[in-house]
Amino acid sequence: MHAWEAIQKTLNHIEEHLGEDIQIEELAEIAVLSLFYYQRLFTRLVKTSVRDYIKLRRLAKSLTMLRDKENRIIDIAMEYGFGSHVTFTRAFEETYGITPSQYRDKPIGLQNFDKPDLLLGYIVIDEGVPLISDGLVLEMNRKFLEEPINFLGVTGYYPFKYGKMVGERTGVDTVGEIWDRFYRILPNISHISEGRWVGVSYHGDAPDGYSSYFVGAEVKKGGENPGFADWQLPIREYVVCGFESENHEQMIIDLGKAMKYTRFWLKKHNLIADGFFPEMYYKSTSDISYVELWIPFKKREK
Repeated sequence: MHAWEAIQKTLNHIEEHLGEDIQIEELAEIAVLSLFYYQRLFTRLVKTSVRDYIKLRRLAKSLTMLRDKENRIIDIAMEYGFGSHVTFTRAFEETYGITPSQYRDKPIGLQNFDKPDLLLGYIVIDEGVPLISDGLVLEMNRKFLEEPINFLGVTGYYPFKYGKMVGERTGVDTVGEIWDRFYRILPNISHISEGRWVGVSYHGDAPDGYSSYFVGAEVKKGGENPGFADWQLPIREYVVCGFESENHEQMIIDLGKAMKYTRFWLKKHNLIADGFFPEMYYKSTSDISYVELWIPFKKREK
């Protein structure tokens, strides 16, 4: 068994027993590692300590119960091993910046620390060959865009911490708030009815510690409107990571995994992303979402 497989085995165990008492000594035994080495290896691969990871996953799972006002906060705290209303509230506020009561009164979008799929950091697939792991099916290809694609929508900023990707950041989901603004103005955009939507991160004029983010709908060439922000996917070659998700909630989790895998895949091919990071969303008549990451790239400097 590879070291990452031993850690993944304990991640699976943690996920199945979040409502129970979880001892690190037991996890080390499951991984067949010493307590000292297990904790060091876990922190290196998961990017947080064992205790913090368990806390973050419990908080993420508590959100569903919190949205149901029939559930008392003290009962939720006990259900997920926090021991008291005070301990749960403190952990919740430290992680998300708001209290459980505030979230219950106004359930806004929150970013969670998702359960990692460590396999995605070790398997390099060829172009056009699907990779299947933990319910995610993704495929990597290179594509040359011969005509630019135009979008109209809205822009905003979100806090950016280098090295932290979707599924590793916690707090209020400011990117989700930008999407909410887009949905509100979408009826006023003369967009292509079966066209794509895009969400794209780039530096732009964002202040220090933030990144710019544009959300838009595909429009025909010359369809600019001064009332909306515009963005164009330019002519060039891209690495495209495509994946399907069974619903919106799973799509957010899969998006984080796909982003991490794309970064890993680029590195293994001596490439690096070049300046902007588009997520392309395709229309669907079912709950299934199909998304592509169109990553401009350049040679990695030695």
